[in-house]
Amino acid sequence: MNDVICAFAAAGPGQRLEPFTYKPGALLPDEVEIAVEHCGICHSDLSMLDNEWGRSVYPLVAGHEVIGRIVALGAQVKSLEEGQRVGLGWYARSCMVCTQCLSGNYHLCHKAEATIVGRHGGFAERVRCHWAWAAPLPEVLEPAASGPLFCAGTTVFSPLMEFDVRPTDHVGVVGIGGLGHLALQFMRAWGCEVTAFTSHAGKAAEVNVFGAHHVVTSDDTVALDRLTGTFDFLLVTTNASLDWTRFLQVLAPRGRLHFVGAVLKPLDIPAFGLIGGQKEVSGSPLGRPITVAKMLEFAGRHTIAPQVEHFPMSRANEALDHLRSGKARYRIVLDADF
Repeated sequence: MNDVICAFAAAGPGQRLEPFTYKPGALLPDEVEIAVEHCGICHSDLSMLDNEWGRSVYPLVAGHEVIGRIVALGAQVKSLEEGQRVGLGWYARSCMVCTQCLSGNYHLCHKAEATIVGRHGGFAERVRCHWAWAAPLPEVLEPAASGPLFCAGTTVFSPLMEFDVRPTDHVGVVGIGGLGHLALQFMRAWGCEVTAFTSHAGKAAEVNVFGAHHVVTSDDTVALDRLTGTFDFLLVTTNASLDWTRFLQVLAPRGRLHFVGAVLKPLDIPAFGLIGGQKEVSGSPLGRPITVAKMLEFAGRHTIAPQVEHFPMSRANEALDHLRSGKARYRIVLDADF
């Protein structure tokens, strides 16, 4: 095994990616090494590259929507095989011994390591992770398009399981982008009546294709007033700040306003808007490894896939510019061409 890994890295906040090599050291007994075939680009990659969250360590190799084949196994790894195609998302390791891990909540481990926080990610020819976070990819799913399922897909699927969303529920997706277009597909296949809230009225035709029964413009106050008290579950996938009081009003009693989009400004939530209808506001990261597996199974059964645009990894800067411009429809995947 070559002891040097080729990658593309940023040397500092907002800087262009440049060719970069590093020595990964000895493979740990509980790790696998994955030869990267495809890697999606998520908005979180941009946030890390620009150090928007104050967590970035440079040089930074981004990329946490990896599809590839296992090329090396640590001595303790028994459930995976060399040559097996797997996916890797935001998490690369959890401690496996804390209360959360022993309860199956590996994604809530206080020592969990993100694939691109203090580690080198998937904009590279190879990447490593703890074996539990390398999820076998079902053969029914197209490898070249499946990377975004391991971040965006898991992020929007997990709340359906965590909060007992029912097929009889009326649900809404706020923000139809990389996360939202997958959320519509999952919720439609889940059996729900689905409404898309978008700031772009021109997206209506596309949104219907993804599974929305209804489309509402996010700032249409008349339409929002008509919907007062009708939604059991609203999934917020946008990172924009909106009038959250109005969205609380469209929730039915015991309804939930749930955030998976990284809205950076504090939420302006009135207490009486929650108390009167016993409503809830919550948020979640990605899901457990078992949730990832269930999501992949469900996606395969219902032919759910992200809409992707492809760039060779050698043109990663061009792909990042395309994402920054807001023109991506709806996820970008880099194809390894080292």
